[in-house]
Amino acid sequence: MAPPFQPNHFVATHVAGIPRSGIREFFDLVQGQPDCISLGVGEPDFATPWHIREAAIYALERGRTQYTSNLGLLKLREEVSGYVERRFGIRYDPATQVLIAVGVSEALDLALRAVVNPGDEVIYHEPCYVSYSPSVALAHGVPVAVSCKAEHGFAVTAEALEAAVTPRSKVLMLNFPTNPTGGTMTRTELLKIAEVVLRHNLLVITDEIYSELTFEGEHTSIAALPGMKERTIFLHGFSKAYAMTGFRIGYACGPAELIEAMMKIHQYSMLCASIIAQEAAIEALRHGDPDTAEMCGQYKLRRNVIVKALNEMGLKCHLPRGSFYAFPSVAATGLSSKEFAVRLLQQHKVAAVPGGAFGASGEGYLRCCFAASLERIEEAMARMQKFVKSI
Repeated sequence: MAPPFQPNHFVATHVAGIPRSGIREFFDLVQGQPDCISLGVGEPDFATPWHIREAAIYALERGRTQYTSNLGLLKLREEVSGYVERRFGIRYDPATQVLIAVGVSEALDLALRAVVNPGDEVIYHEPCYVSYSPSVALAHGVPVAVSCKAEHGFAVTAEALEAAVTPRSKVLMLNFPTNPTGGTMTRTELLKIAEVVLRHNLLVITDEIYSELTFEGEHTSIAALPGMKERTIFLHGFSKAYAMTGFRIGYACGPAELIEAMMKIHQYSMLCASIIAQEAAIEALRHGDPDTAEMCGQYKLRRNVIVKALNEMGLKCHLPRGSFYAFPSVAATGLSSKEFAVRLLQQHKVAAVPGGAFGASGEGYLRCCFAASLERIEEAMARMQKFVKSI
């Protein structure tokens, strides 16, 4: 007699050990909560600008429903190359050094799978986006977290990075401006990081999806620094700056040999990004800068309102210099980040993400996304203030 079938027995060990997303796990609790104000999901509340949507509609009307090159439409890669040169000062060959992916999430997965051997260490800064450590594990690498502190504006220091390097270190992952903290890095700070990278012969994977949403100072890409372009995979996309989350379109730029390796994985797994989304992305790069500037201005106004309110209610919060997240400390309340978030949701119908979802370094904090209207932010802050006073 055959033994009973046990599905769990067939799940790969490295997959079974990966936790569910802390964001999604928490937001299962949000379902069915009437009158809830969400400061949780990191998604612009703006609709994709009409001229970008119209480009997608027009592509569909013209019957643009075919596969594209595995690398993506050449005209989109040309636009990406021109945009990255204008904004970041880095020139890539659109024929061999640009790959169009299904969002930055796929681009990151491709980059890690293309370069990481089993046991290679990948250093990243924390608190960080929830997928970074699991993505390293799925590529059979070893994730190594470097803690970033509020007193440093959640920037990563060269000293902390240096202390994390071992003979097995291969990759450094960066994400500035950062989700969930809004931390940024100055050119001076990045130069120090670059020195460590060069000294230890590391590869850099830099996720700059929030770069257009920089409120103070000038965004600098580490790929633009001397000696760094040839050892950096530059990741970017359209979700945040152009409010195109559902289009699922991103890109990777880097040395031709690494882009080729990423393309081979993409070729056998995803094949290509949606041609309709690619056509919309072309329009975004050609004519979307004014839309991005307008949205960024609104985010900055909302940032100022939410950070002021959080500090006034006793939840110490640094001023995020980029992205659309505030990251206040809830330590003064005596509650863990998850306890605070669950009680805030249950008692006052405000949803925010516990900082622990973003790694151990995020415990004691709360991620509040201010990609919501001013009216909803002000109401959420009024409710949160009542909750804090009741503790």
